[in-house]
Amino acid sequence: METKTILIKNAIIIGDEIKKGSLITDNDKIAEIDYSNSKLGSNDADEVIDAEGKVLSPGLVNTHTHLSMSLMRGLADDMLLDTWLNDHIWPVEANLQGEHCQAGAMLACAEMIKSGTTCFNDMYFFMDHVADAVDKAGMRGTLSHGMIDLGDGDKRKAEFKETQRIIDKCHNTADGRIKVAFGPHSPYTCSMELLEGVRKQADKQGLRIHIHVSETKKEVEDVMEANGKRPFEYLDEIGILGPDVLAAHAVWLDEGEMDIIKERGVKLSHNPASNMKLASGVSPVSKLLENGVCMSLGTDGAASNNNLDLLEEMKITALLQKVTTLDPTVMPAKSVFDMATIGGAAALGLEDEIGTIEVGKKADIILVDMKSSSLTPLRNPVSHLVYSANGADVDTVICNGEMLMKNRELLTIDEAEVISMAEEASEDLLSKL
Repeated sequence: METKTILIKNAIIIGDEIKKGSLITDNDKIAEIDYSNSKLGSNDADEVIDAEGKVLSPGLVNTHTHLSMSLMRGLADDMLLDTWLNDHIWPVEANLQGEHCQAGAMLACAEMIKSGTTCFNDMYFFMDHVADAVDKAGMRGTLSHGMIDLGDGDKRKAEFKETQRIIDKCHNTADGRIKVAFGPHSPYTCSMELLEGVRKQADKQGLRIHIHVSETKKEVEDVMEANGKRPFEYLDEIGILGPDVLAAHAVWLDEGEMDIIKERGVKLSHNPASNMKLASGVSPVSKLLENGVCMSLGTDGAASNNNLDLLEEMKITALLQKVTTLDPTVMPAKSVFDMATIGGAAALGLEDEIGTIEVGKKADIILVDMKSSSLTPLRNPVSHLVYSANGADVDTVICNGEMLMKNRELLTIDEAEVISMAEEASEDLLSKL
């Protein structure tokens, strides 16, 4: 394969230090970084970007999504989670087909690219259709079929069969950008047999586990009533927890569960906007970070957020922890930025490949344009990304060494066509109710 290089010069690089410099990619990796702006000053690269006035950051990592739920954006706002799920979301999902999921995933990919996300962790249905969308978009993603059996043995067999189909068809595809994980939905929708089967198969196949845990107070009460233990205690007792587990939400935790999470090396995905909108509660993120737990950021689905803008999620994360603890010193900008980058990479087992700007790592890079009234004067780039910027400030996105967006123009996705396709898919889905 012919070598492809991209030279980005005059950027403010958020790397080992925050300094103006140049960077060159070689195929899918970062090849060189130069802070003198002399060594990499030539125009020999296949593509040259003058990033004057722009901040160069690792691509953002969204560790909990339901991409295809973008079709349900604004469908059911301002209601309790149980009502939202039982009366609105699940009835719509009962009519989902692969074409719907592909359209919703394409729409979500467009939104994520435009707001600086290059890698994500998704759980939903018809995941081979989602994988096709991700491949075309050029993004990096870990996909899992949402497994729910509600104690039904036949349903459980069907869930394992579908998960294995997705693993066989999609794992390590798209030049390695697409991985597959096991996706047991939650302790209250999955039987002990399903959960234990997931652990057995994950160990056997060397795959990760993505699960919702302790999102609401009611969930904790239901799990305690059914099993006599809190969710993380129950999962630990049946041997599910380990460093390959990424648990989304983790809102309602006691001290003992936090100790279990740390001891087992469980990774967590914090989803503040979704948790706030559904009034689920506030995860003790600052305490978890102090205890050395791997914390990352997720948006959840667009039906409960209602967007996939991880830059916006960073600000919400910091402010929510400050106001909840009544301590303005908790969750400084750098800690939140790390959650959205290297924390997310570590949560997906990809910390050796992405999450920081280093030579030898994958070329997952974004450029954020700081030449705007809302980002001026530029004093602290990390602070600006967390507290001042939003997705509309992202100018250029590179994933795996391929340009996905340049000067705010999507290059792998026809945005107008995808918007039209998603609108039609959403209307078709709702017409079946």
